[in-house]
Amino acid sequence: MLHLDREIRDLDFKHNLVQKLKIIERVEELVKEEDINKSFRELQDLHRIWKEDIGPVSRDNREEIWNRFSELTKQMHDKRESLYEKLREGEMANLEKKKELIAQIEVLAQEKVNSHAAWLAQIDKVEALRNQFFAAGKVPSEVTDQTWTEFKNAVRSFNVLKNSFYKDIKKDQNDNLSKKQALVAKANELKESTDYAATTPMFKQIQEEWKTIGHVPRKFSDKLWTEFRAACNEYFEKLKEQKTELNAEEVEAFDNKKAYLETIKGFELIGDHKTDLDAIKAHIETWKGFGKVPFARRHIEGKFNKILDTLFEKLSASKKDNEMARYANRIDNLSGADNTRKLDNEKVFIMRKIDEVQSNLFQLENNIQFFGRAKADNPLVKEVLKNIEKEKEELATWKEKLKQLRNIKTEE
Repeated sequence: MLHLDREIRDLDFKHNLVQKLKIIERVEELVKEEDINKSFRELQDLHRIWKEDIGPVSRDNREEIWNRFSELTKQMHDKRESLYEKLREGEMANLEKKKELIAQIEVLAQEKVNSHAAWLAQIDKVEALRNQFFAAGKVPSEVTDQTWTEFKNAVRSFNVLKNSFYKDIKKDQNDNLSKKQALVAKANELKESTDYAATTPMFKQIQEEWKTIGHVPRKFSDKLWTEFRAACNEYFEKLKEQKTELNAEEVEAFDNKKAYLETIKGFELIGDHKTDLDAIKAHIETWKGFGKVPFARRHIEGKFNKILDTLFEKLSASKKDNEMARYANRIDNLSGADNTRKLDNEKVFIMRKIDEVQSNLFQLENNIQFFGRAKADNPLVKEVLKNIEKEKEELATWKEKLKQLRNIKTEE
């Protein structure tokens, strides 16, 4: 029985030796693997199997195989520590970079600027620093929360300073509102005057004064400007009518245009955009060729423009193309020495609209940063981005109108 028992034990030793040699071979392969973390996890499992699942080997082999296994394990540990040291160095470098970015934002949070354009430049700088911060990579876990808090506080301080500036602007705009409301009241009072010699200089004075007053809150801007411009236009049209007598050429032009209206009412588009657009332009040139009509009969121009609007709406072109085509016709009607004042008013109006759209676009772009790291498919983010694109399109249209207007004035 003792002899048999020793044979069984020797066989068990041999079996265990084979199993442990297989583990050593596997660890030798793991040492060469590039994925250190994955290899180290498997090494831990192999250690458990070595100690718990595989029994002892003969005394002759026990120390040798254990030393081999231990040496390979040490190599794995050294490799892992080297990797962690490199990662740690990278995280420390990221930390230093993020601290520098935070410091730059803190500097910007202390710089006071006094114009909208300058604030736009400051906002661009902070946005660039924010992007660099998010792209800088991980920092050591023990300082992650602290670094994030310092970053948020720096951005918040900048926004407080920026919002204070725009709060002051709002106060100035309310003061400007009161001044413009007073000018509107004065214009409405003067427009009924028939003492043209005394009233005309006064009207020109309040127009110049209007130009010197800055922006007003947007919700009042259009209404105020429309009312002020209407009062000015009404007075100066009366002045012009008082100076202008009906003449035979203007009457003839009116009769020709009245007859031509009946012709163009029957005009039908054929569906080809270029052909249709050329035809509409030809009608416009023919209409312009008839000349000016008496002031009291200028309502016929509105009828013609109404027909043009209908035709442009039917054109298979983009909304912007149609708008620009209509506008080209409108400012053509304003060209000429007699309409210098109207062209100036139109220029002021467009420049004011450009400022308003740019201000609104700035506010929307400013709002988007408060969403932080929200996903692009967030409904609120999508809505803001949609409005930003809409404002950009509107801005491009107003700028194109200003360009056309300036070209006409240059040609004159």
